[in-house]
Amino acid sequence: MSKDRIPTLWVLLGSLMIAAHLGLIFYGLVPNLVSRPLHLAMILPWVFLFTASTKPHFLFGLLVTLIGMACCLWIAVNHQSLRNQYGFIEGPQQTAMAIFLLVIVMEGARRMIGWPLPTVAALMLAYGLFGDLIPGEFGHSGTPLGSFLGTLTIAEGGIWGSLTGVSVGVVSVFVIFGAVLNAGEAGQGFMNVANAAAGRLRGGAAKVSVLSSALFGSISGSASANVASTGAVTLPAMTKLGYPKRLAAAVEAVASSGGQIMPPLMGAGAFVMVELTGVPYTDIMFAAILPAVLFFVAVWVGIDAYSTRYKLSGVPENQRPHRRDVVVTSAFFAVPFTVLLLAMFALKYTPQYSAALAIFIGLIALLFNAKTGFDLKLGSNRLATACVNAGRQIAMIGSIIICASIVIGVLGITGLGVKLTSFIVSGSGGLLWPSLLLTALACLLLGMEVPTTAAYVICVSVAGPALIDLGLEPLQAHLFVFWFALLSTITPPVCGAVFIAAGMVGENWLKVALSAMALGIGLYIIPLGMIANPDIIRLQTNPLASGLSFLQMSLGLACLSFGVIANFKIPVRIALCLLGLGVIFARVLI
Repeated sequence: MSKDRIPTLWVLLGSLMIAAHLGLIFYGLVPNLVSRPLHLAMILPWVFLFTASTKPHFLFGLLVTLIGMACCLWIAVNHQSLRNQYGFIEGPQQTAMAIFLLVIVMEGARRMIGWPLPTVAALMLAYGLFGDLIPGEFGHSGTPLGSFLGTLTIAEGGIWGSLTGVSVGVVSVFVIFGAVLNAGEAGQGFMNVANAAAGRLRGGAAKVSVLSSALFGSISGSASANVASTGAVTLPAMTKLGYPKRLAAAVEAVASSGGQIMPPLMGAGAFVMVELTGVPYTDIMFAAILPAVLFFVAVWVGIDAYSTRYKLSGVPENQRPHRRDVVVTSAFFAVPFTVLLLAMFALKYTPQYSAALAIFIGLIALLFNAKTGFDLKLGSNRLATACVNAGRQIAMIGSIIICASIVIGVLGITGLGVKLTSFIVSGSGGLLWPSLLLTALACLLLGMEVPTTAAYVICVSVAGPALIDLGLEPLQAHLFVFWFALLSTITPPVCGAVFIAAGMVGENWLKVALSAMALGIGLYIIPLGMIANPDIIRLQTNPLASGLSFLQMSLGLACLSFGVIANFKIPVRIALCLLGLGVIFARVLI
């Protein structure tokens, strides 16, 4: 295959991916054992061929892709007869197919994100197969091989489970939405709005990074993608103005990490949360918005605290965008977002249908340039970029979710999830706050090894029921776990957002990480604050109490940020830290 044909191939595959997932929304009900295997079949070329660097790798990837696609298509074609098997494998051919599908899912996840998640999945498979040999409480009674493999591969209890359904029906559509916006001038619009709003302020260049990351993160949902995109603009701007490199990189890493808690995407976590809690998507958006804003408020205040240590200048006036540029470029994201929100909240459409309508508006916007107007050639190039980015990102998220589904499937088959839940409750003495701390530690450790969404899914499947049994509302428990699964983006030793930002400015990553932990202190405190002040997530049902909780926690985080960061005398800093914690956790302490 010649090099000039490779881009065309990926544009076509990306177009197919987009058309298929949008088609599922408008076509109507499609059996799960059809849509979900087809989803994996479309992912496989991006996983095994897109990044192939040598001919042998490409040929091997092609072979794996073709066999994997054949297995997926066979399941889709025979879905009706498979239902009559009730999750039990029949014959050596089906056994071989099941084993191959499990291996290909784990290998696909390894290629996309590395060893940790597929290693966890492999260990869980080993537990499912041989756990009956383990004595005591954590053993299980054993499951016939045909039933075990069948539940995971030809029924809806494993790789075709509800999480994969979320990837197919909702996550992929919002990923397409983000890819379409990013292919146009929405990203420049984010930067211009942030510059206009914060550029002139003290620490303006850093605050531009905070605002632009919050806006960009609302559609990207990936800390790494956020750092790479907004950081390409904000990091040089900060270093040119004399900001210390460790601070510039820390600001970008922390602000970009906040993209994974900012609605509507929340790094795909919002949609997984819908499936796991049964809470409507719009309710989750309302619950998540104030804590997310609170996080960015804490970062904003932290920048002011750092200004007591360093001279943090605003963006020079000649480097700030003109008002016309702000208005015009902001329309490239404001109009699609308006369509999305009106469709969801005013017209009461489903999130995926609303996103599809916003995608069509975004596709039209690709044909327009902020300076020259309608440009068909530019629009065609942008569309090609959107197709490739959408295909690549859907494959990334899909490979994570489908591999995590193996873990969830084995937890259900063996009953291990219930046993671990009981262990958490008994290990904490049946007390809520020790259980929260144990869960937070588990989320942090697991988040160091696997992506945020996978860490959230695994942790909440184990710890979520325990926290709910101890008195938390389901949404409280899920948001708590989701936030703590995000900690590893800025917490050593594995802190992906910090590594990327530090590399972009040429600074020691550990110095950046220490500054990031101080600046991002809200990431550690806010999830605990959501437990102490549950009204913060009740904006939809009790807006007054929610607003008061927001102000209370804002004041506490401001004191805490200045106490940790500011160049004050030690006794003053200690007093500020104690005051901040006292304000945030007043209800618990009283």
